[in-house]
Amino acid sequence: MAATNINQDDYTYLYKTYNWFDTKFPGDVQGAFDNFFVDGLKVSLLSVSKNINILMAKESYFVTKIMIDKFRDIYFRAAESTVDAILYRALGRCQRGFNINKLSDLEAKIITTFNDSLFNKIRPILSPPPPTVKRINFDIIHLTFLVKNEEMDRCGKFIITIPEELLAPEAIESAEDKFSEMDFMANTVKVNIEIGTTKFSVFDLKALDIDDIVVFENSKKDTLKVIYKDYEKDFKIEPNLSLVLPVDDEEEEKMGADNLWDSIEVEMSAQFDTVKITLGDLKKIETGQVVDITPIYDNKITLSVEDKKIATGSLVIVNDKYGVKIEEIAAKSKTQALTQSQESEYDESDEDFSPLGDSGDFADSSNDENESPLDDMPTGDNDNGDDEEFDYSDFELEDEDI
Repeated sequence: MAATNINQDDYTYLYKTYNWFDTKFPGDVQGAFDNFFVDGLKVSLLSVSKNINILMAKESYFVTKIMIDKFRDIYFRAAESTVDAILYRALGRCQRGFNINKLSDLEAKIITTFNDSLFNKIRPILSPPPPTVKRINFDIIHLTFLVKNEEMDRCGKFIITIPEELLAPEAIESAEDKFSEMDFMANTVKVNIEIGTTKFSVFDLKALDIDDIVVFENSKKDTLKVIYKDYEKDFKIEPNLSLVLPVDDEEEEKMGADNLWDSIEVEMSAQFDTVKITLGDLKKIETGQVVDITPIYDNKITLSVEDKKIATGSLVIVNDKYGVKIEEIAAKSKTQALTQSQESEYDESDEDFSPLGDSGDFADSSNDENESPLDDMPTGDNDNGDDEEFDYSDFELEDEDI
């Protein structure tokens, strides 16, 4: 393996040189632990990094600095759990309990003496310091080792920080690509596919019912949007003409909102439940090709307002825009289930006490005559379902809407 010139500003070379670090350091570090503590501590290289903040987060460390020359130092950092394991091997279990912030002089001496011996063990791996110093703040490499006390079945981190100019790692260079990009095109990923959006008044939301069709004004029958993590992109499709509905020119007469609250408009979005598409199709989307999504047409569509599920339905095409034929209203189905449960409990508790017997002649039908769209709204209970259901109280009236 030939040594290569390393671009110091390119972090990717750490991946290529990891094999060199893993070959050079773990053996000597393990040997230093074995010689000093007579076996019992297993060492393995965990990472090669330039960022010490991530490595030391949420842990206390015992730090030893050893001077290499006037300008350069090497640091050994032992995490609290590692110090505990080391002292257990050297002194046995501490009766007063272990606390890294209250080490005795003897305990601190054991750690620093071990670090001196470890430095002497790995020093032959390091390159001689350059005779001239071009800068004071050196680039550094952090080698993080996992130290396991096999007797205690506990482990901790041990970090060695070395000036980068004292290292001459060899990078692995692949002679050729081992995999073709095409080898992965059949693999699938889960994505969300958005159909479009539209403005909807609160009044119309409350009046939404089964078999209603919601047309999404911000949609096109030949265009959808794929959402994968932070990636979003519109893409072209061949529309499924079997989804086209005949257009009825006669418009149904609708009641208008009779108060300011009901006239507020919110944005409703529609998207397929999470679907799987191949990386090949995702690649086509990226390059602007037409994608065939016929297999996902049977998936349900979810209508949402501010990420709250309103309803579900099936996809249709009205003129050149997409619509959704409502099959279930989330808020109403929740309220109906609650009502049925309450009625069931009532029937069971009063089964033997009914002055009317089994006759239903005196059933009160006033509810049908005075039914209000608000009767089916959720009562504020939280059923802790996977989808956060719609609650009209979630929307506050903004000054600009008045």
